[in-house]
Amino acid sequence: MATNQVTDTEYHPAMDEAAHEATYRGFVTFAEIGTAVVICWVLALAVGGVKHGWLTAIVGVALSLVAGAAGAKSSAIGIRAPLAVAVLLLLALVFY
Repeated sequence: MATNQVTDTEYHPAMDEAAHEATYRGFVTFAEIGTAVVICWVLALAVGGVKHGWLTAIVGVALSLVAGAAGAKSSAIGIRAPLAVAVLLLLALVFY
């Protein structure tokens, strides 16, 4: 019978818990920022397609890319930068 059993709440002794947690946190942050950037792209397409504001849509896509990169670079900014661009695009969609 094995004496080195691991429960569901413990890490195996060979695993590096800190590296695992950091990798998981990085993946979740990347997924959040990526989702926010894709939402910006969908809103930009809506602005271009519905309101015929293609220049605004192109600027929105460019801003979302810059905001996503800034959010990925700085953990203090995170998802807030692409969401700010999404709010601007949503306002452009409503009030254009």
